[in-house]
Amino acid sequence: MSGLRVYSTSVTGSREIKSQQSEVTRILDGKRIQYQLVDISQDNALRDEMRALAGNPKATPPQIVNGDQYCGDYELFVEAVEQNKLQEFLKLA
Repeated sequence: MSGLRVYSTSVTGSREIKSQQSEVTRILDGKRIQYQLVDISQDNALRDEMRALAGNPKATPPQIVNGDQYCGDYELFVEAVEQNKLQEFLKLA
């Protein structure tokens, strides 16, 4: 798989995860950055793939990946936005 992917889940009881996912997609959409949303609730293999890429067996969505390069999680994403370093964070620069 190539390109920017945002691992998310459509099935969660966590308001925090829901709001983090929607903030990530809202910012990417607002900046017209193309990405693919990967719903890990559809297949356990996708969840395992997300956790392997993140290098964390307990990683939760949203997690951001470009190609086979792990970019980071929500906290790192927000930090990059605040520091005006989103292109570098997403490995687009």
